[in-house]
Amino acid sequence: MDARAWEVIGVIDTEGDRAEWTFPAEAGAVRAARAAVRGRLRDWGLDSLADLTALLVSELVTNSLRHATGPIGVRLVRPVVLGDVLLVEVSDPLPDPPRERVARPEDESGRGLQLVAHSSRRWGTRPGRNTGKTVWFELTVPE
Repeated sequence: MDARAWEVIGVIDTEGDRAEWTFPAEAGAVRAARAAVRGRLRDWGLDSLADLTALLVSELVTNSLRHATGPIGVRLVRPVVLGDVLLVEVSDPLPDPPRERVARPEDESGRGLQLVAHSSRRWGTRPGRNTGKTVWFELTVPE
């Protein structure tokens, strides 16, 4: 991967367990991201968060595929200082922040950010270091 693609991801460094991947902006990215997230959460003993995390990552990666071209970054972090939190980040090269909207019952899309907002402890966006953006959310790790 070239250095510029890495910069596009724009994730912040955090101490703790961490996993990150970069996927090409292709149809298989959603399936690959779900599998990677599920596998890592299983390795970390967080199977109870796997379904929800995979669903929310799927929604954000799908948004990236619809609106951006270029690599899509996915990152999981279990910060040392916040032991009860799983931080999840999805990054792409499009600088425009996503907009949450209310989908009508007949709409085929438009519910992804609503799912993230209602299913996570907190969520937000931030600009990438040089370009792009990161959409992040936090989930509470069960005791």
